[in-house]
Amino acid sequence: MPTKNTYIDLFAGCGGLSLGLNQSGWKGLFAIEKSPYAFATLKHNLIDKLNHFDWPEWLEKTQHDIDEVLKRKTKELKELRGNVDLVAGGPPCQGFSTAGRREESDHRNELINSYIQFIRLVQPKIIFFENVKGFTQRFEKNRSKGIKYSEFVQKALRHSGKDFKGYQVYGELIDFSEFGVPQKRTRFILVGIRKDIFEKSHFKPSHFFELIKSKRESFLVSKGLGLTQSLQDAISDLLEKNGTADCPDSIGFLSSVYSKVQSPYQKLMRLKVSSKSVPDSHRLANHRKETISLFQTLISRAPKGKKIEGKEREKYNIKKRGIVVLDPDKPAPTLTSHPDDYVHYCEPRILSVREYARIQTFPDWFEFKEKYTTGGKLRIVEVPRYTQVGNAIPPLFGEQAGLALKQILNG
Repeated sequence: MPTKNTYIDLFAGCGGLSLGLNQSGWKGLFAIEKSPYAFATLKHNLIDKLNHFDWPEWLEKTQHDIDEVLKRKTKELKELRGNVDLVAGGPPCQGFSTAGRREESDHRNELINSYIQFIRLVQPKIIFFENVKGFTQRFEKNRSKGIKYSEFVQKALRHSGKDFKGYQVYGELIDFSEFGVPQKRTRFILVGIRKDIFEKSHFKPSHFFELIKSKRESFLVSKGLGLTQSLQDAISDLLEKNGTADCPDSIGFLSSVYSKVQSPYQKLMRLKVSSKSVPDSHRLANHRKETISLFQTLISRAPKGKKIEGKEREKYNIKKRGIVVLDPDKPAPTLTSHPDDYVHYCEPRILSVREYARIQTFPDWFEFKEKYTTGGKLRIVEVPRYTQVGNAIPPLFGEQAGLALKQILNG
């Protein structure tokens, strides 16, 4: 068998991108993820189940802060030059996200510099970088960079020096719902080709976007899917009305059981799992009676798929900033890490982690670990299951990206 192309996953989260790259034939060298919760999920699925990484002996197989790795393993990272085809992944997006407070002072924004330093040390042949749409937008004050962060990164990667060849780079905003994901989720994707590789190649970084667009129909057909998936296509076999069982990992909570497969998408997601088992991470919320009553009112009276905010909240006596009753016939809106931002389209409850995972294209055999939720100040440091899923790159898109990147690399 030919040797598989190799990559390193930075800011890997729970492993959505790594799973997609695994499914498209890549071999991981290692992954860097700071959160012990997210790493526990990645380890369980991609290391223990799939044996996906050829983990080096000099790096402990656990969670890592990228700045600590840069500081303590500089020599080992430099020695990887020539042996790494791809560095994939992008820094945490909360400081850039228009869904949150969007603060330039957010310390996580500085991880951009850590990312660039890592690229300069390892110098992979190609780069795949992902971040939120807000990464391409200026902050109002933006004094520290003076330009959009996306432009700052591209300039830094293009700049060659004595010990750095530099990259040809190109970026676009991509809506994942156009690639079979049942979710309207627009992200900034940047692809770079090291200049010495670029000079010998027939490909430009922009060809990545041409490839994924031209190949998406045949790819989705090969999976038994149409071009778009609705929310109902994704999660209608996980309804509470199908019947319930005790949640395997949470005492005092229920899970619903599987109904019959109702769409090609569900058939794909349920490969390798038994219909008799209780879906992983499908813990149903224990809502208060008044919350259930409010949700029932919203489902029957509020417009589907439209955020209820501002003065409109007064009509339904909603106290939180905004809420969306999901539309079953369209892709879901962009999932955040706050499950109470959404109401199920036909049941008076929030979505479960498994329903989140379905919308993000994680197959049902992929199991999530550690706490389900967190709150207060812990939101900044903890990455519970909802956040793990909400922050992930959809594996179905990651697989398409992996196939295009292989074509660019291998001609």
